[in-house]
Amino acid sequence: MKRALVEPDAPTLSVARQCELLGMARSSRYYTPQGESRENLELMRRMDEQYTQTPFYGIRRMTAWLQQQGYRVNHKRVGRLLRLMGVEALYPKPRLSVPGAAEKRYPYLLRGRAITGVNDVWSTDITYVRLRHGFLYLVAVLDWYSRYVLAWELSNTLDTGFCLAALETALTRNRPAIFNTDQGVQFTSAAYTSRLEQAGIQISWDGRGRALDNVFVERLWRSVKWEEVYLKDYQTVAEAASGLDGYFHFYNHERPHQALGYQTPAQVYGLPA
Repeated sequence: MKRALVEPDAPTLSVARQCELLGMARSSRYYTPQGESRENLELMRRMDEQYTQTPFYGIRRMTAWLQQQGYRVNHKRVGRLLRLMGVEALYPKPRLSVPGAAEKRYPYLLRGRAITGVNDVWSTDITYVRLRHGFLYLVAVLDWYSRYVLAWELSNTLDTGFCLAALETALTRNRPAIFNTDQGVQFTSAAYTSRLEQAGIQISWDGRGRALDNVFVERLWRSVKWEEVYLKDYQTVAEAASGLDGYFHFYNHERPHQALGYQTPAQVYGLPA
């Protein structure tokens, strides 16, 4: 009953705050997705690890790699599971069709642009997070200059609601000059782009199939996977939510970054220790 009261698209209250007011842990809002066989979940775990190491592997190459590991799979099955994971290879694709319908299209604004300070550019992305018997999706909003993670959310579906919830949380802290995303349906939706425009933020879209246009978030996902997700091997949604909450605090406030002169993102963003 409490879960039904949470409104992911609420304009003034984040999901975390709504859960707090309802006296409910945020992780209680989610449940472990059902429907994939144990074998498919194992394949997804292996592909997730391999993709983190070789993000340029497409469907054919990933299929060949799995077959070399002894799995009896074909490219159709691998392609379906990769799409379910929200994964695609990081290289330009032929433009064989027009991207999904949108009332307005936005250019990529960051090519050759110098990022000179905090809140100059923010970006966001979604990644797959495995559980022992299921999986979740994780979205985060990142400040490019400081690498500070301003907000994050978990969901069991690839909907727009949890992406908007993360955006709303981030906007309670500050707002950027430019907000960069890929061309996923969550970020090209009218609900998402209109919220950015209402806040007076310039919108920048990656080229299709060019995840390296959003390179700082890709680096964040690699750190999250190797330093947290794979080490902990979450059993439940609650474990994932708790583990990620602890990791993002560590990432922001304790983990020194070589690219930042071994300062933490929080220090560069200008937050107190």
